[in-house]
Amino acid sequence: MVLDPSPLMRNILVCPPDHYGIEYVINPWMEGNVHRSSEPLARRQWHEFTRCLSSHATLQTVAPQPGWPDMVFTANAGLVLEKQCVLSRFFHPERRGEEPLFREWFAARGYNIHELPPDLPFEGAGDALWDPTRSVLWAAYGMRTELESHPHLADALRVEVLSLRLVDPRFYHLDTCFCPLKNGALLYYPPAFDSASRRLIEDRVPAAQRIVVQEPDAVQFACNAVDLGSRLILSRASEELQTRLREQANVETIQSPLDEFLKAGGGAKCLTLRLDDPPPSDRNRAGSTVELRELQMRGHLLDSGLLDRAIETAIAGGGSFRIIDFALGRQRQSASSTTIQISAPGHESLEAITAQLLVLGATLASPIEDDAHLAAVTQDGVAPEDFYVTTIYPTDVRVHAQWQPVNGQRMDGVIVLSSEGAAHCKLIRDLRRGEQIVVGAVGLRTRRLAEARDRGSLPAEEFSFMGAGVSSERRVELVVEQIAWELHRLRARGARTVVVPGPVTIHTGAGEHLAWLIRHGYVQALLSGNAVAVHDIEQALFGTSLGVDLQRGVPVHGGHRHHLRAINTIRRAGGIAAAVTAGALTRGVFYECVRHHVQFSLAGSIRDDGPLPDTQMDLIQAQADYARLLQGAEMILMLSSMLHSIGVGNMTPAGVRLVCVDINPAVVTKLADRGSLESVGVVTDVGLFLSLLVQRLEKLSTTAAEPSIASFPK
Repeated sequence: MVLDPSPLMRNILVCPPDHYGIEYVINPWMEGNVHRSSEPLARRQWHEFTRCLSSHATLQTVAPQPGWPDMVFTANAGLVLEKQCVLSRFFHPERRGEEPLFREWFAARGYNIHELPPDLPFEGAGDALWDPTRSVLWAAYGMRTELESHPHLADALRVEVLSLRLVDPRFYHLDTCFCPLKNGALLYYPPAFDSASRRLIEDRVPAAQRIVVQEPDAVQFACNAVDLGSRLILSRASEELQTRLREQANVETIQSPLDEFLKAGGGAKCLTLRLDDPPPSDRNRAGSTVELRELQMRGHLLDSGLLDRAIETAIAGGGSFRIIDFALGRQRQSASSTTIQISAPGHESLEAITAQLLVLGATLASPIEDDAHLAAVTQDGVAPEDFYVTTIYPTDVRVHAQWQPVNGQRMDGVIVLSSEGAAHCKLIRDLRRGEQIVVGAVGLRTRRLAEARDRGSLPAEEFSFMGAGVSSERRVELVVEQIAWELHRLRARGARTVVVPGPVTIHTGAGEHLAWLIRHGYVQALLSGNAVAVHDIEQALFGTSLGVDLQRGVPVHGGHRHHLRAINTIRRAGGIAAAVTAGALTRGVFYECVRHHVQFSLAGSIRDDGPLPDTQMDLIQAQADYARLLQGAEMILMLSSMLHSIGVGNMTPAGVRLVCVDINPAVVTKLADRGSLESVGVVTDVGLFLSLLVQRLEKLSTTAAEPSIASFPK
């Protein structure tokens, strides 16, 4: 064995599969595969893989030991940077016996070994990947590794740690869905991460360097690859992905099938541990954004389910928890008490989790209670950053060491403190310069009725505003083909098309398709209400619409605040166009409108939060504005917006083609009843419609072929 590898060679630790097998289930891949692996085939695949690897790297070997079948996955032995080694603390007891074996191996070779506190799971280079281009350590949590380990990694290795939360159990380690390449490119599967982590990745890695893996490749562990610079060794990859790697990252792929190891949830990267990652280029940036806070709870915590709910709230909010102490009530009427340490990947998420725990009756565990933190309003109708969003529950605020109730309690307001020290709720739009409002979660407590606390009756979907329904209409593809052809012809001769979208357009995730239509010149005006713009901007800023993660289709805890924060961001900038110019809004439907000079009009209503500065609250003026933008229109796309579609239909002259898309047949019928022969009703889901429409238009842009039916449907 070569002990002094060439500088051009990688130095990698492997472990022969002498005792490999699937003897238990600790991840979804193992289910149904216990005792079903082929030992001879696993040996052949491992030897072929390491033979291929040895052509590009120097391999070191740790001796396998009986009783530890997963020891072959050396990526989980620890994390090595220079001669520093942070040993793993395995989450599952089935692997904890590997820890002393790997400790002995590293100690015998002179590594400086760092060990995390007991019971703090961290699974090595499976959950922590060094990015030499950016000189950062990407570290995962949520499945096997705890978030609290990340500050320890930053301190031990003196590196900057970026925390990513895994949410798909199939991708239980970071290296199963994320692979930073030496040339700066990133191979990853976005749905494996929560929305905050996806935004962090997008902020740190330019779009041109992000190579998104689709699910068919992701489940073959295409991201679980060994990076050798100009070559990438993996188990399997589609031709399409190989082409993108070659063209976008100048990387050639080497496929070495490892199907027997995939049965246990492992691939090429899992079978290796890099021993010679370069040192950080900037030690001054060392650290982690993880923040901790202690809270106390008292009451019937177990039989009411409040403690479970508090833990679920912390986890669902992207954080983690540790029970510091717990005193159990000894009798039925006795109260229990606990102190919980909450950790979160950043200050913003910690404040959001804390605010939700305050609703459950938690209080900050501080030896000396602090007064509420205040910030002054510097612009009418705009709240300072980190403003506290009120709920329906009675709230107390601590002022001058005294607790006092907040008057006018309501949901989705802010707490304003008068010069006399009185507290009351106020809407963001009513704020005036100089007023003092409560920010953060310090000095606040929520009063809940005792009987409600005893039942633990906070509804599971308390702030979930929308449900989901998908329907498909027969022959919808044919109708879409005809509409696409008409749009293609209208754009070719410079005709005017107006779109009237409803909020469902954003809720269904179809905003990206509408943005595509605007970006490619198929839309000349957009007519809608305040809600569409707010939801689109919320999605652009936070990845949610009304607090629902559009990637995963589930409510985000604390997401009910996002629409208010989106409104606040635009109000601070002075409007949508100003937000785009200032760089505060960088994507979405209305971003494309501004960038491509597509005029829009937002008609307000009594339901609107905010509203946005662009929203016209004078309905007479809004009608006139609608009529102005409709002049000269030859086609109007009405997308799941009954109120605005009917309003637009009533002011549109005959001869204008109307396309009404709605999952509710009554809306389509009402528009068709106006008697226009140019009206087309499509009873289907707007998300499906726009997706098919964009697909068809993309094909029309690259071919001269005409559709089978060129005439517009009657």
